[in-house]
Amino acid sequence: MTPLRPLARDEVRSIDARAADELGLPTLVLMENAGRGAAECLRVAAGPEPKRVLILCGSGNNGGDGAVVARHLDAWGWPVRVRWTVLADQLRGDPATQHAILDRAGFDQRSLTDANDLDPQLSWADWVVDGLLGTGLTRAVEGSLRDVIEAVNASGKPVLALDLPSGLDCDTGRPLGVAIRARCTTSFVARKRGFDAPGASDWTGAVQVVEIGVPGLLLDPFRSRI
Repeated sequence: MTPLRPLARDEVRSIDARAADELGLPTLVLMENAGRGAAECLRVAAGPEPKRVLILCGSGNNGGDGAVVARHLDAWGWPVRVRWTVLADQLRGDPATQHAILDRAGFDQRSLTDANDLDPQLSWADWVVDGLLGTGLTRAVEGSLRDVIEAVNASGKPVLALDLPSGLDCDTGRPLGVAIRARCTTSFVARKRGFDAPGASDWTGAVQVVEIGVPGLLLDPFRSRI
């Protein structure tokens, strides 16, 4: 089958919206498929032996994806810690659901109250999963999120980014002030348009596209024409 061409920010968002609104496809199903696919990518990148994995989750759907990654890694016997950039009562929708599942399952998860609290977690980890920010970002990263991204980059730990490295502009492939430098990126549905920009690979690392269950009806308009 003809592959999908790289997608722009608005195209990514339209596919997600149509899957939910027109097809009634639960967003939790897409999130589950995305997280499971990313966990498989990490197992390939890091090797089959269990590694200690720190999963950083923001308030959006990328954070929910990260929580799914945590469950699958845990099921395979990998030690995981989950750190959210917001308090639990600030989460809404699918990310809140994923947080509650981890909480009831007894996962080591908590909120980062200070970027300095991240240092011992990074020292513990063999790998970091970046679920901080998604494709919707259009302005420069500031404040505590910038501090977190800078701390991850300074740690030198290998990073798997979910969908795209946090802080990287989906369309231009340029950092919005600051961006995660990933060893590899699991891009959901298709590559993002910015990945092909000069220098973008310095941030994305190797890119692996993961199919998350979106029907071909919604994807066919975005297939490459040869």
